[in-house]
Amino acid sequence: MSFTDAFRLALRALGRNKMRSSLTMLGLIIGVGAVIAVIGIGQGAAAKAQEQLAAMGSNMLFVGSGSMNRSGLHTGHFQTKTLITADARAMVRECPLVSAAAPGTSSGQQVVYGNQNWATQITGTEPQYFDVRNWPFSAGSSFSEEDVIQSATVAVLGETVRKNLFGPANPVGQVIRIGTLPFKVVGVLAPKGISAGSGQDQDDAIFAPLTTVQKKLLGQDWLRWIMVSAVSREASYVAQRQIESLLRDRHKVKSGDDDDFVVRNLADIADAAAEQGTVMTILLTIVASVALLVGGIGIMNIMLVSVTERTREIGIRMAIGATEEDVRRQFLTEAIVLGLIGGTAGILFGVASSVAVSKWLEWPILIPSYAIGASTLFAIAIALFFGFYPARKASQLNPIEALRYE
Repeated sequence: MSFTDAFRLALRALGRNKMRSSLTMLGLIIGVGAVIAVIGIGQGAAAKAQEQLAAMGSNMLFVGSGSMNRSGLHTGHFQTKTLITADARAMVRECPLVSAAAPGTSSGQQVVYGNQNWATQITGTEPQYFDVRNWPFSAGSSFSEEDVIQSATVAVLGETVRKNLFGPANPVGQVIRIGTLPFKVVGVLAPKGISAGSGQDQDDAIFAPLTTVQKKLLGQDWLRWIMVSAVSREASYVAQRQIESLLRDRHKVKSGDDDDFVVRNLADIADAAAEQGTVMTILLTIVASVALLVGGIGIMNIMLVSVTERTREIGIRMAIGATEEDVRRQFLTEAIVLGLIGGTAGILFGVASSVAVSKWLEWPILIPSYAIGASTLFAIAIALFFGFYPARKASQLNPIEALRYE
């Protein structure tokens, strides 16, 4: 018996009991659909997290002021006052793998425009900050190096601040008040959204020249942080060690003493997020695969019932010349057809479920092609595995006893 004949007979046999065949495939449909949906949603979430992390900046390192030891009591970060602008200049000058460094400090302030006001974060920095962060402008432009030198009262707005102060209007050229000082708006940044690292709204901020914020708003000459861009992501780890060594030397940190600064690599956060997403996807896929096993058990159950119901038919086939291999092939083909149809329907169900969840929760989905192929093959493999025993049982029936079976 050729495979084509076996396939045609399998379709005919399954068509005799359409409802039973459909219910048998239901376990596979749910199993494959669940696997596809879980992988699609999991991969989409991981891609979204990586996109958010990438939006924070390219190959970025965060250097922050550290904690202090006061009579054995360690304070939190941003308590030391040893991080200065000269440190940022030294990083670019003496660390070969550092391409740019933007010093900065920040403080919460109330901002007023006309009859509107908004409490936000005022960040003092330098023009290269926007290059380090890969942050484009939607209107206007950045303040200049000359503005930093002259401590000019100019500002760049984040999108959240712009909406709350100006609504749909273009704020470029308008004057806002930060604290008691008037600032001219020179630019508006493109939206960046929520930070994957901290969960904060990156657009809820105003940026002004570093010297302006230090001298006119805060009255300080030290930095809270320095944003550093390495020449590449791979080089960021070596750049981190170079920065740590440089700052220990510049700040005269003795061997064995705690650093008065902290260096964090964004690549570590991205890797951790990717690993976490992979682990969660694997765990959820394993859970969803249980439905496939249940579907396989259902196939075995129905195939055993089918063998019992068709005992006389099997006896007749063997009596007119069908071999054990022909009978085994026939029932295995029926199992394959169940797996193939169930797997295909499961893929459609999984894709539809993923799209529905995506629209309902506004969650991105990303269904890789390997997930579809692997799910189909796994469904067929499950059908073959659980269909083998009934097929073997059918092929080993005694023809004479099978013919006598009522």
